[in-house]
Amino acid sequence: MSSPQDARAFLALTQKISQARGVSCESYKDKCLKRRIAVRMRARGVHTYDDYSRLLDQDPREYQELLDALTINVTKFYRNPETWQALRPYLQRLAEPRPSLPLRIWSAGCATGEEPYTIAVLLAALGAPGTIDATDVDRVSLERTAAAAYPDTAFTEMPADLRRRYFAGGRPLPAIRDVVRVLPHDLLREAPPRPPYDLIVCRNVVIYFERQAQERLFETFVNALTPGGVLLLGKVETLLGPARERLQLVDPRERIYVKPA
Repeated sequence: MSSPQDARAFLALTQKISQARGVSCESYKDKCLKRRIAVRMRARGVHTYDDYSRLLDQDPREYQELLDALTINVTKFYRNPETWQALRPYLQRLAEPRPSLPLRIWSAGCATGEEPYTIAVLLAALGAPGTIDATDVDRVSLERTAAAAYPDTAFTEMPADLRRRYFAGGRPLPAIRDVVRVLPHDLLREAPPRPPYDLIVCRNVVIYFERQAQERLFETFVNALTPGGVLLLGKVETLLGPARERLQLVDPRERIYVKPA
């Protein structure tokens, strides 16, 4: 259990980070925030929140290292294949009435890009045109998404035939890459980049936020969806707050929700 002095020092540090870099520290769960700050403290060899605060004053580059530590970047192509298989008929249903009109899709919290390029592959396999906004708050992740060069380990869950058809040398083919638009975006502070969307995918991101922040974000997603649009969350995430009354849970296992038309 932390002492009152530690609690005050932690609060002062998080307020400082929020003011200096516009990061909504108050929206993160304390346990998550403390764990990720501790990673940076160990990396820099400091042992108290006050010492880490002084380090940030001395080395402003540490702010970016901390921001990278706060974001969650574990991903692969086709991660949890059963999820993408379950999503496929909903994408097909969205595309069928409008075969020449591109679907508008948002990969919110895209990490290093495997998710939006997976969605682009799904669209290509269905023969459905689309545009995908791939957004994240982490600068390094966005650079990797834009570079779009991936090691073999990123493909271990992707069907081999899809990799052969849509990738070459670890890179997505132009037909896949060109539909993905990479954008910096802070889910907690900024409006959706280009609504309305037919599909919003935000997996394993909101679980790190406090409940109030989650509820606000879910409302943002609902408002950004077209009637009949689809929201895909991570398997351990649950829709909270008023948004629950505005979306229909159509696949409880895969956390697929539909906005009534």
